[in-house]
Amino acid sequence: MKVFLLEDDPETAAFIERGLTERGHVVEVEADGSVALRRLAERDFDVLVLDRMVPGVDGLAVLKAIRAQGRTTPVLLLTAMSQIADRVDGLEEGADDYLVKPFAFVELAARVAALGRRPPTGEFDAVLRVADIEMNLLRREVRRGGRSVDLQPREFTLLEQLMRNPGRIVTRTMLLEKVWNFGFDPKTNIVETHMSRLRSKLNEGFERSAIRTVRGSGYMMNDDA
Repeated sequence: MKVFLLEDDPETAAFIERGLTERGHVVEVEADGSVALRRLAERDFDVLVLDRMVPGVDGLAVLKAIRAQGRTTPVLLLTAMSQIADRVDGLEEGADDYLVKPFAFVELAARVAALGRRPPTGEFDAVLRVADIEMNLLRREVRRGGRSVDLQPREFTLLEQLMRNPGRIVTRTMLLEKVWNFGFDPKTNIVETHMSRLRSKLNEGFERSAIRTVRGSGYMMNDDA
């Protein structure tokens, strides 16, 4: 597996590179975020490990840039910023996982391996359809009634989870796990806030809501929207 590591501390970078290489991965290391962006534009990787606080463009800005380009490469944010708000910020911008320094290498290696095992988008059905909503996973496009709906990366993933479960209730806990990779409830209104934005975008110009709230349980797609 090809892993790209953005880490400006030489000892930490060497430690991670050596450990992942010993596990059979091919690792490329960069210490500057600006240079990292150029390298990521030139080559594809299976997993990205990004430190947030690096020279040039910080790791979060690198993440935002590649997600804005529509790239879905799994990203693990590795940082000393340990507050829940920091983690939420990173995950909202499109990170797939988040590991706080100091860390145990075995955990980092396990998380990288887990991200690398995720099947590429092409192994899924390329297009999901529920009622008048169509989602193209390869092009990262959503349409309702033939009209394009512009979604942010986290909103796209949120809708994807709902569309993969047509006619079934998707709980708040399930969404926290699948969309934000939270194995716990961070006690924020992150789901509700994103759901409100998603609904607003999907429902604009339509009388019937695309998503229904099941009080006390979760959310589900209206398959006759």
